[in-house]
Amino acid sequence: MGQWLQRNIVEPGKLPLLLALTAFVLTFLITRVITRLIRAGKGPFGNISSGGLHIHHVVPGVVLTVAGGFGAVGSGQRPVGAAVFAVVFGIGTGLVLDEFALILHLDDVYWSEEGRKSLEAVVLTAALVGLLLVGASPFGVNDLSDDELQDRGTVISTIVVNFLFSLAVLTKGKFWTAVFSVFVPLLGLIGLMRVARPGSPWARRFYRRRPKARARAILRAYRHERRWLRPRRIVGDWLGGKTDEELTASTGPR
Repeated sequence: MGQWLQRNIVEPGKLPLLLALTAFVLTFLITRVITRLIRAGKGPFGNISSGGLHIHHVVPGVVLTVAGGFGAVGSGQRPVGAAVFAVVFGIGTGLVLDEFALILHLDDVYWSEEGRKSLEAVVLTAALVGLLLVGASPFGVNDLSDDELQDRGTVISTIVVNFLFSLAVLTKGKFWTAVFSVFVPLLGLIGLMRVARPGSPWARRFYRRRPKARARAILRAYRHERRWLRPRRIVGDWLGGKTDEELTASTGPR
């Protein structure tokens, strides 16, 4: 493990990226734990307010992201500075994307169904950054054998093709299929061959004059929602906490 870390992370200069990703994921998890404790009225934590104005954690997140980004650019080749600012940038990004849905809707939707968009943004970001750390890229790694170069070249080519399929699947409104197709070969091709979700850019463009295709899309979306609604809700509740609608349905109006 230590040799792999040295050759694929430290030697190519990807240690700041690893630190940023680690800080990003940990910040998101810690933030979700704290917000859920605040919501439940447990622990020593509380909302931050100034003059009656609730300060969302996206605000310090933006400050830290800006500071970390400019600091990383200004640190040049100094490894200690790059590492420190990478951690600052990761923390800031974690705070910002935890409230991505708030920015998207320009409304406090943190504990609503729309707020789950923040979880999707975090998962997608972590997945894409993780791709840069898998050690598949030959750039910056010294003394690679011909077999290693060929293996890494094959992996890179596969990832590029999968990523192109992923972008196409994303236009069909299939977010999770698009995310996993980056890692799983042929999954994007399968998603591309299947009918698009209603309301997606693909459906608006290609199903506008095809009523049968629209009907199949609506029927498939209905069946998909029925099949995956409960598993998706369980995962969403575990990561982000129950929505206000779910709490009201389970305990009655508060």
